[in-house]
Amino acid sequence: MCGGSDFQPVPLISSTTEIFLVGLESAPPKLGPYLKYQSFLLSPRNPRASSDTMGFLMEDLPEEMLVNIVRRIDQTADRNSISLVSKRLYAIDGEQRDFLRVGCGLHPAIEALTSLCIRFPNIKKLEIVYSGWMSNLGKQLDNQGLFVLSSNCHSLTELTLSFCSFINDSGLAYLSSCRNLRSLKLNFAPAISSNGILSLVVGCKNLSALHLIRCMKVSSFEWLEYLGKLGKLEDLSIKNCRAISEHDLIKLGPGWNNLKRLEFEMDAYYRYPKIYDSSSVEKWLRHQGCYKNLRDLSLVNCIIAPGRWLSYLLGRCEALERLHLDMCIAVEDTDMIALSHKSRNLTSMSIRLPSQFLAPVFPSSPLRLTDESLKALAINCLMLEVFELSFSNGEFPSFHCFSQSGILALIQTCPIRVLVLDSACFFNDSGMEALGSSPYLQTLKLIRCQEVTDKGMQLIQRCPLLTDLYLCKCLGVTDSGLKPLIGLCKLKYLKIEDCPQISEKGVQGTAMFISYKQDSSWLY
Repeated sequence: MCGGSDFQPVPLISSTTEIFLVGLESAPPKLGPYLKYQSFLLSPRNPRASSDTMGFLMEDLPEEMLVNIVRRIDQTADRNSISLVSKRLYAIDGEQRDFLRVGCGLHPAIEALTSLCIRFPNIKKLEIVYSGWMSNLGKQLDNQGLFVLSSNCHSLTELTLSFCSFINDSGLAYLSSCRNLRSLKLNFAPAISSNGILSLVVGCKNLSALHLIRCMKVSSFEWLEYLGKLGKLEDLSIKNCRAISEHDLIKLGPGWNNLKRLEFEMDAYYRYPKIYDSSSVEKWLRHQGCYKNLRDLSLVNCIIAPGRWLSYLLGRCEALERLHLDMCIAVEDTDMIALSHKSRNLTSMSIRLPSQFLAPVFPSSPLRLTDESLKALAINCLMLEVFELSFSNGEFPSFHCFSQSGILALIQTCPIRVLVLDSACFFNDSGMEALGSSPYLQTLKLIRCQEVTDKGMQLIQRCPLLTDLYLCKCLGVTDSGLKPLIGLCKLKYLKIEDCPQISEKGVQGTAMFISYKQDSSWLY
């Protein structure tokens, strides 16, 4: 919201009256007429309005009212504007501002950050983002900057460091004195290693959220075990940290009992050559029955083969509500069936499957997901509302044998509100006809579903609650398929992208809000 270059004098917002009217709803009854009178005096239409009058009336306002007004202004530009109205508002804004976003505009970095820390002593959430930084923009914030934070921002609870190339383990050691720090997000921190993470988690014992993205030097050793022993970590996200594999997550140990959200993504083009130890899985399972608090699980480019730890994980998440599996290899029907039996509170599932040319061969496993998985979900996960199924490359065959009947089993049994199908070559007009009788479906997204034609689109209008329709790269649908929707006032949103047989004229009048984009280059 506010950065080194963002926090600069800007023109006052167009109507000063709006500043005061914001607080009228919660104003004490005796102050209501007074505030209305002030808003009249300060209205741009009032010829008596002046900066002197403004300052006088500001001084008369109660402190509580000014604080309430400032709290209700969310936009940074408006906050910066109102702080210029009077000294009192300037001071109150400094006390009440709890979020800053800084980066390339900090110049000189240390001096500018020090000024901001003094100006906003009660800052709780801070983002330092150097995306797009070049050397001619000035020196980046370094370890000394984190020392300034730890010395001045004692209320800091959330910190995000993105593309901070000059911060290393010594800088994180300064942050260990931030006892109130609960969330740390590191995005591309090439100089930070496991030692820095360990020093941080030892000092910040209230840390409940840790995100590591493209931290190449961080491996999984004592810091992960220490977090597990503390037992306060609720949100863990590890993406493309090459020295950390799926199997290393076992080291969290008893910390799994409190973990609510896990996001793990392997680098698709690089795997750290670690030896898989199946005995450690068996040892861990003897001490761990289930993951009772895990509600949100996202796995990308992971191996979920029989006997591996992630395979056991899927069948032991009794509180799971959202599941995302993206290009995960070796998932079987047995994994999905075990998941459906345990995770009966599942409300959202997203699966993106690799083609047979992108997955390695496991001779001992058929490597197949079939309709048995979808039918198990339909029987056991009766709260499922969002289902997304996509294939990595629709031009090549997949070793997964889903069919239209499996998808329809979910629709007919579960209260599916959102359905997304990407490169589902098996889905055709008869499937669209079945969707027309779905009592819950509100959003339908079809991407590269070439078997769906105008006939299917004309049948979907029967769906009683359908309000959002999205078509992308669907060759079989033309203007004729959308014609019955014109003037029907059924759809709220219609989005058409890169469907060569649908014209911009053909979508007019089909929905309240329409988005149309045409780029046929994907055909060639």
